[in-house]
Amino acid sequence: MSSSTTAFTRRGFVTTGAAAAGAIAAAPLLSGCGSSASTTSSGVTNKKAVNSVVPTFKAQTSITPDIPSVQGINGAASDPGFLSFPANPVKTVTGTIGSGGTYKAVTPLWGSVPAAGNSYYQAVNAAIGATLNENPSDGNNYATMLSTLFASGNIPDWLDVPGWNTAAIQNFDEGVQKYFKDLTPYLSGDNALEYPNLAAIPTGGWAAGVWNGKLYGIPLWTSAASFAGSIFYRGDIFKTAGIDASTITSADALKALGAELTVKSKGQYAFDDLGTYLYQPFNIPISAGVGFTKDSSGNFISKYEMPEFAEMLEFAASLATSGYVHPSAIAGDSADAKNRFWAGKVVITADGVGAWNGADAVSGQAANAAYDRQALDVFAFDGGTPTIGLEAGAGMFSYLNKNLSDSQVKELLRIANYLAAPFGSEEYLLSRYGKEGTDYTMTSSGPTLTAEGNKVVTDTFDQLANCQAVTFNAGYNSVTQGHLASQANACKHAYKPLFWAMNITEPASTSKATTAIESVITDVRLGRKTVTDYQNALTTWKSQAGNTLRTFYEGVAKQYGTGD
Repeated sequence: MSSSTTAFTRRGFVTTGAAAAGAIAAAPLLSGCGSSASTTSSGVTNKKAVNSVVPTFKAQTSITPDIPSVQGINGAASDPGFLSFPANPVKTVTGTIGSGGTYKAVTPLWGSVPAAGNSYYQAVNAAIGATLNENPSDGNNYATMLSTLFASGNIPDWLDVPGWNTAAIQNFDEGVQKYFKDLTPYLSGDNALEYPNLAAIPTGGWAAGVWNGKLYGIPLWTSAASFAGSIFYRGDIFKTAGIDASTITSADALKALGAELTVKSKGQYAFDDLGTYLYQPFNIPISAGVGFTKDSSGNFISKYEMPEFAEMLEFAASLATSGYVHPSAIAGDSADAKNRFWAGKVVITADGVGAWNGADAVSGQAANAAYDRQALDVFAFDGGTPTIGLEAGAGMFSYLNKNLSDSQVKELLRIANYLAAPFGSEEYLLSRYGKEGTDYTMTSSGPTLTAEGNKVVTDTFDQLANCQAVTFNAGYNSVTQGHLASQANACKHAYKPLFWAMNITEPASTSKATTAIESVITDVRLGRKTVTDYQNALTTWKSQAGNTLRTFYEGVAKQYGTGD
């Protein structure tokens, strides 16, 4: 995930889930169906079985958000939001936490690795009464590291596995059973009430941590408003141009902005590459591998076979060849996309929902004091009723080593319960910011890292366990309010795609063909090839992978259902 540097730099900014990475995470929960189209009995869990192993949900009511969650449809609900850090943080954990154990923990880190034994680590370990030896690993190469761990069997006591990395791990669904502790006896049903902060994590996150009928994963940044991303625009530039964003309710209306917003003499272009974020207006599923759905006759079809997919490519190619897309985007330079947006070189871009936060405002306003990121409301390409696919409740999970004893598992779950304390609690403050006066100071905007804190406080402990996703941007309340208003709007149009949140491993034999067609799709989207080239590639893909996958998913549906 090339944009992950913004995902885990949340001190005082948005604290959301996997989609916060500022990029679309690959189907986050694809594991467990075996390795061939005829084998569907090794890993998928049907809905009834999932419900029998997930924890009983009991909301944490000790802290009241400034912006309450707004209920949408089909289980979607916006995250709670805070405009200030709660005064007088409450204590939510009582009794013994750690028993003096020492454990190795491995988590991804997008940034500099702090020195071992630093003040932050010391503060957290003192609070939990145990020693978590943190071993952060480069997030950009984390998948490679995980593959090495799984190949060697050298699994740490506590391991974070982002959902988008599982595809790189051979037979991950088998590895789950081989290397990780089954948490079902400890957390299923009312057993979880022994760990109140874990029980307060919404059920959708836990459901996505079920493999082979058992609960293994502790969900991170669980949200009922997990969407792949948004189409963003520069609100300040729209205002200057007199453009009302609420009028952008179709693909044609979006494209019409090209001429109005492209000023080549200033180096300003209307669009960046909108990529797969165009799936939403064209109603193309983005979850579950290559995205299978059903046509009007009830037949299984891939997203590639949907008429809307070719229409989406036709539209994207028309943008690319119009002269309204920034040349660097056409050249495939995605690494500089945020800089282009901050500098006003592009007015409309697309990104993961977590791109809209206080850190983004800091960077944007450094380039232009008037900088204002906003998101278009979801819309349908033809101006009709919009829909947006709801992602699984969590896309990152931590796992405990299978060889841990019963007492060790219980100790680590008590620690996880501490780390999962709600936003604004005493435990949250310490586990996210360290020791007051050393690692942070409390200001009117909330906790602010000291010079020492900026060196040592990283997103490590919160990638082992954390609370329900919330939104808070210290000093940038307008960002919080805008983000949550956009999220609430999306929740009104949410649907659960076929096989929603089901852990499914697609046959490995199909991956090469899928990679090949995705390459053609990119070329068409950027104007280097035509839709005819795509149709030819589709024919090849169906013969080499599509028909196999269709049979495979038909088997999954017959044996396990299609999710919610």
